[in-house]
Amino acid sequence: MSSVYEFEALQITGKSVSLQQFKGKPLLIVNTASACGFTPQFAGLEELHKTYGKKGLVVLGFPCNQFGAQDTGSNDEISEFCQLNYGVSFPMMAKIDVNGGQAHPLYQWLAKEAPGLLGSKAIKWNFTKFLVGKDGQVLKRYAPTDTPASLAQDIEAALVA
Repeated sequence: MSSVYEFEALQITGKSVSLQQFKGKPLLIVNTASACGFTPQFAGLEELHKTYGKKGLVVLGFPCNQFGAQDTGSNDEISEFCQLNYGVSFPMMAKIDVNGGQAHPLYQWLAKEAPGLLGSKAIKWNFTKFLVGKDGQVLKRYAPTDTPASLAQDIEAALVA
């Protein structure tokens, strides 16, 4: 695969969606969890969505239960949690694996395109973030400790690129 737009994923409702529909827009792709110390980042992600969504940014949340079993709920339960607790209105996708043999192909590609610290391809924890440019190429990988607000400058640059 040569760009993010070649992938498909399931929405949290179970409907298949081609990422091609986001062509020409920067994407912020985040593996999320509902019971993690970083879960409050949902509020910051929603703020990025509200601030930059009208300018073209698309935030995509991918729930994952691979780190400390911190997202054990069903897709419906995860969706309800995100809306009730954080007012999430950005697209949430169906729960996936981001590491290992069952890792979603999108995450296999993201990890290859933007390795982590010391070249590691594995996703280390919940709320690892990938910023993808309008051309469908990965611009940057962010650690779980990087707050959504700290990405604003890079997002603004991606929007005007």
